[in-house]
Amino acid sequence: MRLLSDTDADISLAAQSLKAGELVAFPTETVYGLGADAFNPSAIAKVFEAKKRPYFDPLIIHIADADSLERIADLSTLDAAVLKKVETLTGSLWPGPLTLILPKKSLIPDIATSGLKSLALRLPAHPVARKLIRLSTGAVAAPSANRFGCLSPTRAAHVQEQLEGGIDFIIDGGRTGLGLESTILDLCSGLPRILRPGGCSREAIEELIGRVEASPAPGGIPADPPRPSAPGQLKSHYAPRTPLSVYTRLEMIEAPPEAGTIYLFFDGVSRETWLARYAPLLPPSCPVHTLSETGDTLDAAAVLFDLLHNLDRLSLKAIRAELAPELKLGPAINDRLRRAAVR
Repeated sequence: MRLLSDTDADISLAAQSLKAGELVAFPTETVYGLGADAFNPSAIAKVFEAKKRPYFDPLIIHIADADSLERIADLSTLDAAVLKKVETLTGSLWPGPLTLILPKKSLIPDIATSGLKSLALRLPAHPVARKLIRLSTGAVAAPSANRFGCLSPTRAAHVQEQLEGGIDFIIDGGRTGLGLESTILDLCSGLPRILRPGGCSREAIEELIGRVEASPAPGGIPADPPRPSAPGQLKSHYAPRTPLSVYTRLEMIEAPPEAGTIYLFFDGVSRETWLARYAPLLPPSCPVHTLSETGDTLDAAAVLFDLLHNLDRLSLKAIRAELAPELKLGPAINDRLRRAAVR
């Protein structure tokens, strides 16, 4: 495994490696992705092997520009109303953290979509990601660059820790800005449906195309689907090694401190309320952290995985995490926390 910089020369080297069928981890605005040439079945198979990812869990295809959309998505099968939604969403929210489920063309091998006739497609906003894709083959299959089911990587060091020896290159672009995976929106089956909440809020989507369904519904994680139609749908996912449990604000505030337990509050208000009640009882090994002092869900999302990586290194017995409000990026934060809590 070789660590590269985000200079043009190193990005070009990484792009040539992708063309040769090798694997490259690279930064996006969401999390680090583990990329393979999206047209090369053998290279894509290496992604599943490196991550220890089940082959039934499809990958996201990343493109460098909107003009590549019709090259790999079969838009001819969509009716006029759905096609209009595609045009509206890609015109307003691409590049960015929105993945669309669309019919695929045969150019994309079945291994990338786990045999589905649809594909998950995204145009990332990160300049390094787009340059890498453009200099390679124009499309890169790239799930998050971590061991399957583990915490998503927001730094090159996180990739090194989890995939050491399993990939060829990592482009170090610093910490990712958004810190949460993309929102996945299904446009293939009736009313548009969010299959995975992420860095693009439901409110932003509905402002453009009207009502969308959310799956899972706020407040719960359904059982594993017999056949995932998109990444991130398995019940147990995004998990630290330290057992994590989630609580409402009231439950967090009322819970007395326990030695060896890490407390992760959503905002400064709930933390200070809890400390006012229990500060004299705090044992020495009881770290207290906050996702966002002001309660901003964008700020909280940006640090969620990064903070969980740091808390996991403390090797304490448990993490108690407060759920976020169910608005803006709150549903995406809660989705990651709830899946991380499944054992």
